[in-house]
Amino acid sequence: MPQIKSSNIASVDWAEGVGLTVVFRRGGEYVYPAVDETTFNDLLASNSPGAYFAQHVKDRYDFRKVG
Repeated sequence: MPQIKSSNIASVDWAEGVGLTVVFRRGGEYVYPAVDETTFNDLLASNSPGAYFAQHVKDRYDFRKVG
């Protein structure tokens, strides 16, 4: 999983058929199956991945906790 510079998110990953996986620094790993690769790449490229996640993913996509 790519490491990103974020105070809240430890790492993110994306895979076809899986979607976006997010590991939070304070614990918890979540999968957002409907997030597309473009959104993942935009999150990686953003100046604030945590803010991007909060604005574009959180509360907009269904998720499941996996860890």
